[in-house]
Amino acid sequence: MSTLAIAANGLRKSYGDKVVLDGIDLAVPEGTIFSLLGPNGAGKTTTVQILSTLISADGGQARVAGHDLATDAQAVRAAIGVTGQFSAVDGLITGEENMLLMADLHHLSKAEGRRVTGELLERFDLVEAAKKPASTYSGGMKRRLDIAMTLVGSPRIIFLDEPTTGLDPRSRHTMWGIIRELVTGGVTVFLTTQYLEEADQLADRIAVLNNGKIAAEGTAEELKRLIPGGHVRLRFTDPAAYRSAAATLRGASRDDEALALQIPSDGTQRELLSILDWLDSAGIEADELTVHTPDLDDVFFALTDSGSVPQQSSRPNPSKETLR
Repeated sequence: MSTLAIAANGLRKSYGDKVVLDGIDLAVPEGTIFSLLGPNGAGKTTTVQILSTLISADGGQARVAGHDLATDAQAVRAAIGVTGQFSAVDGLITGEENMLLMADLHHLSKAEGRRVTGELLERFDLVEAAKKPASTYSGGMKRRLDIAMTLVGSPRIIFLDEPTTGLDPRSRHTMWGIIRELVTGGVTVFLTTQYLEEADQLADRIAVLNNGKIAAEGTAEELKRLIPGGHVRLRFTDPAAYRSAAATLRGASRDDEALALQIPSDGTQRELLSILDWLDSAGIEADELTVHTPDLDDVFFALTDSGSVPQQSSRPNPSKETLR
């Protein structure tokens, strides 16, 4: 069993009559990326604020980096870093001055602060812009500087609250590379996002938060299997082969115009092998076999009742793989 970087049980938070968190449980192993996915107002930011000691929970218990939130908040703060939805960068001073200010807040010596600042500016490709006011930085540069500032204190756990909101696709992919690099170095990342592709690409585990409760949790593939609609599509160019397959597979949906059959499937390797074995034993050769599985878009809409539309990517759906 991996050591848990974050362990929460029954976290609750209300504001007046509005219940924001209704008893959620979380378990995040060290050195992993955990993504909290949900619509606006689901409670994602509130969860981050509680776990990072910015606000207190109304109920439940949590341990972060092995320390109890309620009794040892100072030790928790010493072990974590937080990058919120809105940049903490001061635009009136330079990128380097922002870094040195953060070093002072962490009580680093001048020499150590300059050393750490120089290393992080280089690591995040900000050396050329270091002497320029941060107000002149692009959105992607500000985000990189924001995370670099978070790393000054060498945190073991980093909370990233919607870190790529508003970034262009190139800057978003750059940020993904930075997040992966952090985890490779042993850091645990707790990521909240509305970008479905972001969670799919980065997270080791995903929890879907809706109406203050965890609607489902698992790997991206496990979550996709919760949603019905997966199928295997067989397409033929030989009408005789198509008719033979259709006669044998009576439960398959037919598309006589396209000479295609659609077989319900959960997309597992075992089911795919079963279909291939059946084709082989029947002496039937399909010209194209396509596996269709639900994606995180389907999961999101099935598990949440929000009217808000999650951010979409223009990238082709990676869960549809064609085998020829």
